[in-house]
Amino acid sequence: QVQLVESGGGLVQAGGSLRLSCAASGRTFSRLSAGWFRQAPGKEREFVGRIDWSGSSTYYADSVKGRFTIARDNAKNTVYLQMNSLKPEDTAVYYCAAAVFGVPETPSRYDYWGQGTQVTVSS
Repeated sequence: QVQLVESGGGLVQAGGSLRLSCAASGRTFSRLSAGWFRQAPGKEREFVGRIDWSGSSTYYADSVKGRFTIARDNAKNTVYLQMNSLKPEDTAVYYCAAAVFGVPETPSRYDYWGQGTQVTVSS
């Protein structure tokens, strides 16, 4: 089992930055790929980006490409989501997730989920 805990959310003005952290415990997290998703009220959970187990490969949704960056520190069992140039439409609950197989972009292919952290971007 893997437990994931997100932190770092909050309220920020448009154009600002936030860094989310996802701390993992339990099973060897360094062997799992990780992804970030978000869900706004009344909307489906949306893929934000993902990173492979080594940190050498990342991929982002078009809506955040060039603004968001995912990184990981396997020595600390932590994955990060650096969010720059934030927009009001980035407002959502952000979730991190870990996958045992592959480096997926589909929520159903992830095995472990955190509880989420709220990000609110004011205009």
